[in-house]
Amino acid sequence: MAKFTHLHVHSHYSLLDGLPKIDEILDYVRELKMDSVALTDHGVLYGAVEFYKKAKKAGVKPIIGVELYLAQDRMTQRRPNIDDKRYHLVVLVKNEEGYKNLVKLVTQAHLEGFYYKPRIDEILLAEYCSGLIGLSGCLKGKIPKLIMAGKIDEAKEVAKKYQEIFGKDNFYLEIQDHPNLKEQKKVNQVLIKFSKTLGIPLVATNDVHYLKPEDAEAQDILMLINTGAKEDDPERLTMKADDFSMRTPEKMTNSFKEAPEALENTQKIVELCNFNFKLGEIKLPYFEVPQSKTADEYLKELCYQGLESHKSQIKDKKAATDRLGYELSVISQTGFAPYFLIVQDFVRWAKENRIVVGPG
Repeated sequence: MAKFTHLHVHSHYSLLDGLPKIDEILDYVRELKMDSVALTDHGVLYGAVEFYKKAKKAGVKPIIGVELYLAQDRMTQRRPNIDDKRYHLVVLVKNEEGYKNLVKLVTQAHLEGFYYKPRIDEILLAEYCSGLIGLSGCLKGKIPKLIMAGKIDEAKEVAKKYQEIFGKDNFYLEIQDHPNLKEQKKVNQVLIKFSKTLGIPLVATNDVHYLKPEDAEAQDILMLINTGAKEDDPERLTMKADDFSMRTPEKMTNSFKEAPEALENTQKIVELCNFNFKLGEIKLPYFEVPQSKTADEYLKELCYQGLESHKSQIKDKKAATDRLGYELSVISQTGFAPYFLIVQDFVRWAKENRIVVGPG
């Protein structure tokens, strides 16, 4: 039996979609005698630190990831009945650079790409792909959707494009075993063919949304709440048609007898992913300071430049200057660690005195 790791897993942080909590996932991973697992919640990193800390404590190797939402075109477009549809793409963190890039992707998805869901686009992905491993996703991925639409050549070009974006050996075609989903078999056959002709490796996942088959009913209730649909609606979104549980390694081995390399590649990915959080450290941004000045001197210079740039909006310049001088003296006495609190205090005071404070 090939060793196997689940690399596409949703927790309750995939809001109203994933059922299991972090502790439950890790307990079940250990029960199944697996020593590694990924967390790939929809569009967010809410559970990353909790997952990492608890996995380490449990002796399980944690792999941080996200199932990103990919805009049909550009992430800034918000066309009704067009841009409310999107693709799925799984990314996994290899190293510290990859984690920083994933944070940037998720942040931009929420701040600039949000339209029903937090979205990125392929341009942003190409900019922040270093240190990440990409999986082509479930049937809602771009490549599977093109295959289902009969656009095989276009799907092949997208696969080649993603391999180019992530780099050789950092992009995998994701196959799943959901026989009750009629499209799945066709998609798998084409992906396996792509793997042989394009040299893109396969990886097997089960798109875990709950832990055990008997949990499907509870997860379906979450989906009803999420979509607002009625249980007897035949067109509603549901996963009850198939098994999206955390299958045992034995079941996964049986499911992918025709593509054993897809199981083996889960371990190659586990070996590539070696990111560790540095917890318990204060993280503040680094600012370049001119060699001719100390940090205190440079901060003072920038603050007074900013104050001067807003002089036309300041009613009592002396009061503002005195207040800024006081705040800078506090920084000088206490060091830079609490500087952001002091800046907030000054901004709050300025607003109370109807003084506009902006960048500068």
